[in-house]
Amino acid sequence: MSKGLTLLRPCDALRRRRPCPRRAFLGALLLAWAAIFCASSPAAAGAKRAALVLQWQPQAQFAGFYVAQAKGFYREAGVDLEIIPGGQDVVASRLLAQGRAQFATMFLATGIERRAGSKGPQAVVHLAQLVQRSALMLVTRADSGIKEPRDLDGKTVSLWDNEFRLQPRALFQRLGIHPRILPQSSTLGLFLRGGADAASAMWYNEYHTLLVSGLDAGDLRIFFYRDLDLNFPEDGIYTLEKTLRADPELCRAVVSASLRGWRYAFEHPEEALDIVLGRMREAHVPVSRVHQRFMLARMKDIMLPAEKGDTPLGELKQADYDRVAKALTGLGLLKQAPAFGEFSRGGQFLAGPDAGGVAQ
Repeated sequence: MSKGLTLLRPCDALRRRRPCPRRAFLGALLLAWAAIFCASSPAAAGAKRAALVLQWQPQAQFAGFYVAQAKGFYREAGVDLEIIPGGQDVVASRLLAQGRAQFATMFLATGIERRAGSKGPQAVVHLAQLVQRSALMLVTRADSGIKEPRDLDGKTVSLWDNEFRLQPRALFQRLGIHPRILPQSSTLGLFLRGGADAASAMWYNEYHTLLVSGLDAGDLRIFFYRDLDLNFPEDGIYTLEKTLRADPELCRAVVSASLRGWRYAFEHPEEALDIVLGRMREAHVPVSRVHQRFMLARMKDIMLPAEKGDTPLGELKQADYDRVAKALTGLGLLKQAPAFGEFSRGGQFLAGPDAGGVAQ
């Protein structure tokens, strides 16, 4: 028995050569962590640091950017990109001008105004047009007696400030009508309480909140500005002249990865929603998957119409630019609009593999 017990005991030589299983596991784990860190570390990969500021808080309106970040598309393009959510006190165009972000999203009208008001290295440059079809609308109740925009004369209309007033002002001027304008908050509470005959709404956002508040589509009458010859493209990607001159490859990388993110979001909507909802929770923004799903679907509707024609995702058509520039000068907001070729410089970034179509 004693010899049998001795045979089962490992010899000293084997004990010295055989690694401890726990130590071997920890060593392998440390090596794996090191490999992951080296592969993903922007500094190790030589990635360029940059920041993109958005117009508003995290929501599906910006799904493509959050998807591109979460899936590593920016990192693969050589960019360590920080995404800065917008808000009441975070104005995208202001952070861009201050140099706190190298890229920003803005409405086309805002971009044209900023370009006209800046010169030299600080001049705003348009890199890519995302939203081709305006989502802005006026909404009124079906029983209000307002059957066409001209019927708004003398009625109370609540409007948001800044670029959101451009299309309403252009419409009222063209029709020669004079509604009583009320300031509109971030909600449609005033309209729902009957304090305004009509209100501003975005198709992908406030319109849906009306539907989930208990109103049916038949209870409402809507007027899309795009149907009134006032189709003003909205969200686009912008930078400053000095950034484009100093590092055109950085601009190309951000545009390319962003478009890739948008295509992925439209092709994998539920995964995109998971990413967006995660960012919303991090920002302590109220979350509704149903509402965000509606928003993402509408973003596809307003971003993809150009794909059905000869304009690829990201490109700005000069006819759209001219329409907005004419409205800005006609309303006296600009003395002279910048030349299209000086303003829109993204064409050079839309010829690569990431400029292709999006699955319909």
